[in-house]
Amino acid sequence: MVPTAENFDVVVIGGGPGGYAAALYGASAGLSIALVEKGTIGGTCLNVGCIPAKELLETAAVRRAISSAAEFGLRTSEPELDFSVTQIRKQSVIDGLVAGLTGLLAKRKVTVFDGVGTLGAGHVVSVSGGASGEIELHGDAVILASGSVPRVIGGFDVDGATVVTSDELLSLQSLPASAVVIGGGAIGCEFASMMSDLGTRVTILEALPQILPGCDEDITRVVLRSFKQRGIDVRTGVKVSGHELQFTGGTTVTFGDGESVTVDMVVVSVGRRPLSEVLGLSGTAVQVADSGHVMVDERCRTGEPGVWAVGDLIATPALAHVAFAEGMLAIRDLLGEDPPPIDHSRVPWCIYCHPEVSFVGHSEASARAAGFDVVVSKHRYAGNGRALILGEPEGMVKVIAERDEDGSAGRILGVHMVGPWVTEQLGQAYLAVNWDARVDDVAAFIQPHPTLSELFGESVLALTGRSLHG
Repeated sequence: MVPTAENFDVVVIGGGPGGYAAALYGASAGLSIALVEKGTIGGTCLNVGCIPAKELLETAAVRRAISSAAEFGLRTSEPELDFSVTQIRKQSVIDGLVAGLTGLLAKRKVTVFDGVGTLGAGHVVSVSGGASGEIELHGDAVILASGSVPRVIGGFDVDGATVVTSDELLSLQSLPASAVVIGGGAIGCEFASMMSDLGTRVTILEALPQILPGCDEDITRVVLRSFKQRGIDVRTGVKVSGHELQFTGGTTVTFGDGESVTVDMVVVSVGRRPLSEVLGLSGTAVQVADSGHVMVDERCRTGEPGVWAVGDLIATPALAHVAFAEGMLAIRDLLGEDPPPIDHSRVPWCIYCHPEVSFVGHSEASARAAGFDVVVSKHRYAGNGRALILGEPEGMVKVIAERDEDGSAGRILGVHMVGPWVTEQLGQAYLAVNWDARVDDVAAFIQPHPTLSELFGESVLALTGRSLHG
């Protein structure tokens, strides 16, 4: 231990979801915590990710609601978008949450240091480059949570105007008339959906055979149909090869077998990479994979005793709520509580494009690939009273269950949803899958009516061999 270093039970490097969750949870357990963050507390999720993206998607939802108001007997004029006002509202939401989080850290007596934290031998964390100055800290334990940054691709240098990543897109003061979104994953589809609903002509270019990898194919088809109806051009199985700026403005993107499209803006949305190169790690046994991910075991322990890594820094689902869980897991582990590892194959996924998507556990294809004999139930929102009242009948709930030896449906392996507010309906499906609930167990529970969530109950009930409305 360096004599001048200030000592803490835990030093956390990174103030995003994984880092601040570890800090808050550890402080509530009575530990003395130091949190090192260069910039604003909250990380990608709060500042340039989950929160601002969903706020802009909510603007798109409001516009859709106004545009369909005549169906409810309300006469309105065509809505006019002032995107700068949307940005002001977005920033006010972020500022409020950052202030609340900062206050909560202070209330829990977490000591926050502004700067870049690097880990050296002996659990010494050097802080530099920020308002806190040059400081050395020592932690009995250290948690690495430096997060991630957007991935970029060759031939598409980010200039903040013609070529942007999520960081720049979420702060635009106006939207382009046309755009190419490179990448059809969750983030790409959210951006494409938002921009299209707010008046941008959008083309999605995805190198894989389908958009939204990990989603059940039935669910993806519903999204594709909706995108097509709204004029979003989705091209899958194509790779981009470059772009050429036009004298008249915009740029021409080339892709596939010599195809091209001219647009005002290119949004590079090909995922994020771990920000591990800033961590130092000299003199430690922490190992970093070629991908940049810090290598950990099932309890987020690195190769260096007393050092854990969580969140986007490790090769687990890059989701804020997974980072929360990993931060808490690390604290429980360092406290010696022998916590069960996180089953990352059964974490909840939510995608906030229109229509929304959520899922947990196996898709039908992945269940079959894993060797399960399955029984499947699908029910559509077109027959759900609440969905019809909302004017949102598009979508379905799909339940995948294991077939028992007698041919009946048994354990629920996965639930995939697409439709209105399915991101808020996944809770009971998540519990069913993670508690290894059987179809008969879940079917016995009463679903409130009329609700969107009762469609899950109907889908499970049908797997018992008897159904009600379906």
